[in-house]
Amino acid sequence: MSKNLLIVESPAKAKTIEKILGKDYTVKSSFGHIRDLDKGDGAVDVERDFATRYVVSPEKRKVVKELKAAVSKVDTVWLATDEDREGEAISWHLCEVLKLPVDTTKRIVFREITPPAIKAAINNPRTVDVNLVNAQQARRVLDRLVGYELSGVLWKKVKFGLSAGRVQSVTVKLVVEREREIMGFEAKPFFRVNAIFGVRNEQGKEVELKAESPGRFDTQGDAEAFLKKCIGAEFSISDIDVKPTKRKPAPPFTTSTLQQEASRKLYMNVERTMRVAQRLYEAGLITYMRTDSISLSETALQTIEAEVTKEYGQRYSKMRRFKSKKKDAQEAHEAIRPSYVDRHTIKQGDRDEQRLYELIWKRTVASQMADAELEKTTVNIAIDKAPDERLRAQGEVLKFDGFLKLYIESNDDDEEDETTEGILPPLQQGQILPLSEMTATQRFTRPPVRYTEASLVKKLEELGIGRPSTYAPTVSKIMDPKRGYVTRENRDGDERAYAVLTLKDGSITTEEKTEITGTVKNRLFASDIGMAVSDFLDEHFVDVMTYQFTADIEDKFDEIADGHVTWTQMLEDFYTPFHETVEETTESAERVTGERILGNDPVSGKTILVRLSRNGPVIQLGAPDELVPDEKPRYANLPAGLNMDEVDLETALPLFDLPKVLGEIDGQETAVGIGRFGPYIRWGESFVSLPKGADPHSVTFADAKELVAAKKKADAPVMSYKELPVTKGAGRFGPFLKWNGMFINIPKRYEPDNLSKDDMIELIQAKEEKEALRYIQRFEAEKIDVEQGRWGPFIRFKKKSLKLPTVDGNKMSREQAGELSLEEVKAIIEDHMPGAFKAKAKKAAAKKKPAAKKKATAKRKAPAKKKPATKK
Repeated sequence: MSKNLLIVESPAKAKTIEKILGKDYTVKSSFGHIRDLDKGDGAVDVERDFATRYVVSPEKRKVVKELKAAVSKVDTVWLATDEDREGEAISWHLCEVLKLPVDTTKRIVFREITPPAIKAAINNPRTVDVNLVNAQQARRVLDRLVGYELSGVLWKKVKFGLSAGRVQSVTVKLVVEREREIMGFEAKPFFRVNAIFGVRNEQGKEVELKAESPGRFDTQGDAEAFLKKCIGAEFSISDIDVKPTKRKPAPPFTTSTLQQEASRKLYMNVERTMRVAQRLYEAGLITYMRTDSISLSETALQTIEAEVTKEYGQRYSKMRRFKSKKKDAQEAHEAIRPSYVDRHTIKQGDRDEQRLYELIWKRTVASQMADAELEKTTVNIAIDKAPDERLRAQGEVLKFDGFLKLYIESNDDDEEDETTEGILPPLQQGQILPLSEMTATQRFTRPPVRYTEASLVKKLEELGIGRPSTYAPTVSKIMDPKRGYVTRENRDGDERAYAVLTLKDGSITTEEKTEITGTVKNRLFASDIGMAVSDFLDEHFVDVMTYQFTADIEDKFDEIADGHVTWTQMLEDFYTPFHETVEETTESAERVTGERILGNDPVSGKTILVRLSRNGPVIQLGAPDELVPDEKPRYANLPAGLNMDEVDLETALPLFDLPKVLGEIDGQETAVGIGRFGPYIRWGESFVSLPKGADPHSVTFADAKELVAAKKKADAPVMSYKELPVTKGAGRFGPFLKWNGMFINIPKRYEPDNLSKDDMIELIQAKEEKEALRYIQRFEAEKIDVEQGRWGPFIRFKKKSLKLPTVDGNKMSREQAGELSLEEVKAIIEDHMPGAFKAKAKKAAAKKKPAAKKKATAKRKAPAKKKPATKK
């Protein structure tokens, strides 16, 4: 039996380490954190010096039981969780729960899972660093307090179910500010002149020499005037400038730069990148993937130098010791690099792991390679009829590829009028150049570039918001569909006309062409609700929403980790003024509607406005004080791709023409309208989406008949099962079967067009079985279900999932949930959603309230007393 028990947080990591340490060590996994703050209100007792109540999560009770049993059978316990603050906290919680002494239990850290690193760590154990634990506790407690209290304010003042957070909210603000910059941007036209000359190359063959005007022309008149000067002009080379230049390689990856480059080169989002990197680390293939350091160890530098020399020759090798310019970078850590430099690629793992590993290997090795040497040639071309003007041709020759032999860093920004400079033909000073053609092309200034996930991470890093371990969770959180603050979208551009003036054979012609502009792919968009929440928080919580303030909080966490500040004092300094602001805002701030009057309906004279409703942004016809009793306003959805700030009266008016009845098809009313997912045809109870780009206002009855006929054909039963028809279709989430009101997804292993009858029966039966197990109880009259979920039974009510209470400290079983009466279920719902079953009184049409006067600052109330909780 092993005398040593080593605990890590990941089962994959456990397997790799166990192979290294051998039979003297048993390696177990805690599967991440084994406990966390209680989800109830009593998790943090502000009045008792931020006393915390931690609980072992139900799904970890079995893990804890197994670990306790393992601890009792060994002489020595080693804690080998990750070396960041989160890993240190996991080790501390393990000590607390497993009753291990914090000041003597052996704690080891390593940055790579290799035999030398593991053995070195075993030979140099330490104890749990309580300062790092306190820094993690401070972050966790602060984020809990800020999240709970800000979210509570949003529920009351904006919309039920919203959430906010210390880092999350400023990240949304970054996207919102960029959205507004783009919305407020006005493209300004200008003209750029390009010329093509015919010259001979070294073989005597005529080739094109391309040149352009170094400056821009503001108007078409200015560009045309320049072209007129060039009619019959002589063009000659005034000077040739040849300069040697060098390009240096980028440093090895940090967490942030890995996320950025994986996004650009491999099209992975930040969450996926970190998931893949975690697997590579746990398999012992790369060093620790959460780091802000760009330095490499001396051993790694020497190994890479030898590998570069062996593979590419001595001339390609150049050792570089990178140092971060960031004041808070942890240089004791290493950049992300391969554990074994001689492994250029890997065969194990999936395709994502192989591609990401290769990217890390190339970037690391390239960082230790020689500069690329280039020769840049600039040719200035004089114009005899316009002595103050000139044209310029540029060429670039790669003399020595250096690190470019292996790796080229990508760029996230859209480059304007990107050109690839190639080799110029032989040219001489004073050489006369015959003009083939000259064009002045209209171009437009471009708005700021939308963030991608990766460029948003880059911005967070630049501002000092968050740390390597928080970037991916923060970006994923703001894009959570439940919150709906930020979306990642592809959007088609718009057609735009531009002018081209061409000088050829002594005459100028003008032509109008068109281009598609504004097309974006995988870019971040702020939603109306995201804008409303960000504006509200920015107005009432200035400190929390200030970038520098958020960065300063990160510095405070660093000071706690270094032992310079106590974590409870740091929390007190932040929380006291913050809580005062929460109470004042809750009491005095008006509810957010985002309401903006667009004008009046020319037919009825009623007000048309845009506002935030319970279900999101809407355009409304009829203000409350204009409606007679029992009259309801009319609503229209915003057109796809438009924000509330962008809608005007001209856009809004046609929307109230819809839905418009076109006629009857097969005795069923057929209408055209616009919904949440775009324009559609409604045929009876069925809906058919209009083709992409179709204008619903111009749809005719004949168009509708054609679309309905296509739907009928697509919806025709492909077979029957239990005497009920089975149909096949394709939706937002892929191909599906529909039977008895149920949608059955067709897995990727099947070919939807070639499904056999047996395949379809198998899929339907699997769905039937799953649905039978899903519902524990159904109260259909009240629209309440008690369902079996992945983590146990829960209540579904009004599209919300509500947690069931524990029974004797344990999660309620399926059998216990099945015995709940309707009254008991309703009582549980009331606990979660007070007033859920109260009948709503009908409101009389009320006059619009005048804007509330700003109240004087309220005196601070003491935080509500909470039940005392012991620090554990």
